[in-house]
Amino acid sequence: MNPHDSQPEDGKRAEPGLGAPGERAEQGLGVPRDPSAPPVGWYSRWYLPHYNNPQTLQSVTFRLADSLPQSKLQQLERDLRDVDPAKCDAVRRKQIEAWLDAGMGCCALKHPALASLMQETLLKFDGDRYRLIAWCIMPNHVHVLMETKDALSKIVQSWKSYTGRWALEKNAELGLGVPGKALWMREYWDRYIRDGNHFDNVLYYIERNPVAAGLCEQPSDWPWSSALARIVSGSAEPQLGQRKN
Repeated sequence: MNPHDSQPEDGKRAEPGLGAPGERAEQGLGVPRDPSAPPVGWYSRWYLPHYNNPQTLQSVTFRLADSLPQSKLQQLERDLRDVDPAKCDAVRRKQIEAWLDAGMGCCALKHPALASLMQETLLKFDGDRYRLIAWCIMPNHVHVLMETKDALSKIVQSWKSYTGRWALEKNAELGLGVPGKALWMREYWDRYIRDGNHFDNVLYYIERNPVAAGLCEQPSDWPWSSALARIVSGSAEPQLGQRKN
């Protein structure tokens, strides 16, 4: 789970993301279809680089607004000053993954009602705006592997907007414990799939995340993931380049 996001959905500035502070992504050469659309190719927003290109396989992670305390991320960046720059990204990711799996924050997604809504939201436009390949809804973050058909930022925003409004409306009733006025961090982390080996590694990581976090014994034991959904539907494990009929 490499949730390198940095801004709450309410627009208040928060902690730096996982990329090096101030780092800018290479600007892509594609031309936006309209002024409000993100560029095609690489672009940066807030602290994070993003890659936008329809028909691209993407791994995406987004997390709850309180899942990582700002103080811990600031301390991590100070500690990384003594690390070989070539190893900083890997060290940063490993530490943040460990913090997320430790279950920091309100972990509102552990509530069955919100987790189920999140899963239904992911499935709603499968085959329309994107091809959903794998997903896992953890207590404080979400992983998705998909082939995009629309701008990635619009897809992720639609998920977070709908579920965020619902969660805030039901916060007191369900005892979700969401602090403040934002469920999600504004930003998200994404990585395009380079090759078959990368595809297999990402799929394995996403579906085994609950096992690695000590939440269950087998990937299919976790009720809000593609591992269980695939067994229920009798589908074969997805392969790189495989498309739905």
